[in-house]
Amino acid sequence: MANETVDDIEGEQLRQLIERIERLEEEKSVLAEHVREVYAEAKSGGFDPKIIRKVIRLRKMDPRDIDEEETLIQVYMQALGME
Repeated sequence: MANETVDDIEGEQLRQLIERIERLEEEKSVLAEHVREVYAEAKSGGFDPKIIRKVIRLRKMDPRDIDEEETLIQVYMQALGME
């Protein structure tokens, strides 16, 4: 790819791909702003956004992975004398 010349590059296809990426990046920015607004709403409602993020992360995980993570956390905490 690095050895291609200008003649080898399909300009119109490249332009379309770049424009699609730019539109998607803009959409991603808009969505990120909406997510921040929802977290702010949750915080003003008395919820802890940090904990909400953790719950969302856990909901995405396989239950076996959650169990493994919780077990490792307990083992590490015991090793540090935290329990």
